[in-house]
Amino acid sequence: MRRLRRLAHLVLFCPFSKGLQGRLPGLRVKYVFLVWLGVLAGSWLAYVHYSSYAELCRGHVCRVVICDQYRKGIISGSICQDLCNLQQVEWRTCLSSVPGQQVYSGLWQGKEVTIKCGLEESLSWKAGADVAPRRELVLFDKPTRGTSIKEFREMTLSFLKANLGDLPSLPALVGQVLLMADFNKDSRVSLAEARSLWALLQRNEFLLLLSLQGRGHAAPLLGHCGDLYVTEGVPRSSGPAAALPALLRPLLPPALHGALQQWLGPAWPWRAKIAIGLLEFVEELFHGAYGTFYMCETTLANVGYTAKYDFRMADLQQVAPEAAVRRFLRGRHCERSADCTYGRDCRAPCDTLLRQCKGDLVQPNLAKVCELLRDYLLPGAPAGLRAELGRQLRTCTTLSGLASQVEAHHSLVLSHLKTLLWKEISNTKYT
Repeated sequence: MRRLRRLAHLVLFCPFSKGLQGRLPGLRVKYVFLVWLGVLAGSWLAYVHYSSYAELCRGHVCRVVICDQYRKGIISGSICQDLCNLQQVEWRTCLSSVPGQQVYSGLWQGKEVTIKCGLEESLSWKAGADVAPRRELVLFDKPTRGTSIKEFREMTLSFLKANLGDLPSLPALVGQVLLMADFNKDSRVSLAEARSLWALLQRNEFLLLLSLQGRGHAAPLLGHCGDLYVTEGVPRSSGPAAALPALLRPLLPPALHGALQQWLGPAWPWRAKIAIGLLEFVEELFHGAYGTFYMCETTLANVGYTAKYDFRMADLQQVAPEAAVRRFLRGRHCERSADCTYGRDCRAPCDTLLRQCKGDLVQPNLAKVCELLRDYLLPGAPAGLRAELGRQLRTCTTLSGLASQVEAHHSLVLSHLKTLLWKEISNTKYT
């Protein structure tokens, strides 16, 4: 004990200890500065997160606007009563990626659902009481009073022709619109019902959901109120970030996302099943009953699946009808091909002599999807399959020009890919 006391006495009074004591205030200042910097950075991140959340997640504005219009008798719909009067539509997690399209998971009639509501970009979420009247004038102004059912039918048919092309199947789609409008089955379409369906048709995703109903690769529509609509539950995303906790996603570099997807995502046979569904979806878009559609944002974030690993398109916002893409590109001024881009990746060549965009896209849907599938399917693929799968995917990604110009080759490549994947997982628990 005495030795320990002497040692402590020497340490306290040796020159080294004086130097250490002299440095302690400086060390304390550094630690205080670092702590203050950490608190400042944390506060800034919290503020940015809250600000972005407040901007992206404005479901309360949707409810106020929609229910205000419903109570005024301007709009109608199959879920208006449950949404506005009975409060039986439960809004849960905010899934919005842009302020103008509000997306929430929810619960209605005991089912998990997705709630989607459009907010005009021009409407500020701080606009308060002025939001509803402005929205009423902008969105729910057609058809006008005095419009007959016959006139509304013709109006709807003209709209569909302009957006989907002049197709012989369109009268059947108009019939679906009228049936949806008459949700209470009283054999008549009121002005509020007609205005609600007209507003819904202006939403690109709703028009596509209506066109793809019954195909199994788009979420079934369950109900609507004005231009708010509800579909079957939220599909799980196949994107690399989906396997990560929400707090970790912004902190990890993109290079790690792909590796973590392989570890935490679905097993390879399940991925093969999802991929087959995606290829079938491409077939539907190629020459469907209501024309051809283009995938104009081809990312794994839009590739979803159900609890049984059946493919389900997670977001149809960037799937566009051929007629709409051609109308956008026709006669468009350009200096380079990048100027001839619809959405994110529907790109046409630029005629540099005329300085106008051409109408044909550089890359068809199938080529873009195969680029996705290389990163999605090749890692972890069975050894005996990897070489052949890689070869077929490389062939697929080289498809170019408008798909209709290479229709036979397009169909053959797609068929070979599906057959190869089915052969690997058929007669197993994964089918």
